[in-house]
Amino acid sequence: MFENVTRALQDLRDGKIILIYDADNRERETDMVIASEKVTPEIIRTMRKDAGGLICTTVHNDIRELIEIPYLADVFSDISDRYPIFSQLSPNDIPYDTKSAFSITINHRNTFTGITDRDRALTISEFAKFARRALTTENGWAKEEFGRLFRAPGHVYLLNARKDLLVSRFGHTELATAMTVMAGVVPTATICEMMGDDGNALPKEQAKAYAREHGLVFLEGKEIITAWRSGAWSR
Repeated sequence: MFENVTRALQDLRDGKIILIYDADNRERETDMVIASEKVTPEIIRTMRKDAGGLICTTVHNDIRELIEIPYLADVFSDISDRYPIFSQLSPNDIPYDTKSAFSITINHRNTFTGITDRDRALTISEFAKFARRALTTENGWAKEEFGRLFRAPGHVYLLNARKDLLVSRFGHTELATAMTVMAGVVPTATICEMMGDDGNALPKEQAKAYAREHGLVFLEGKEIITAWRSGAWSR
């Protein structure tokens, strides 16, 4: 039943890209997805050229709580008294969702501009290394270390996954993060929407064709949700 998911989990462990389509009643988009700890400049180049959307890195709630990074919409709300324009920009009319996953943007302090393939790969891979250590260290150094390693704003967009993974929100942030949890890698994924040459999101059937051509696993969100809820991956 979970053969497709099982293959995708192994590909994540092996540092390969997988494709995830969320749902027909949601964004109707396919994202390239890879475990953040496996990101290289070549992966960033592939996402930039073959996908073409926004390259983002997901943050599991356990990591988010350790470094206390906010949802960007909450930051805007909190400063709206000082900057009233932000009260007008509230994302309360997203047609397919209830809350944006966007958090802060970062660059690693050893990057130059932060936007090159090498710079973004460095930021993302170092974030994954930081996350692994933060989740296994008990001395409370995470917030200070995060500030020592990274600066903001930057060119890597962080996306906060919901605490209740795949319970109340079923976006690519949660789907990809759940896949990293099931794969047993550092629970952060790097994702990028696949765009079509017509200016719209790449249609699902074309994304499937790309997967076949490049030997990649194509997953639908409902497959991931079913596997996650089964709990079979944790046994």
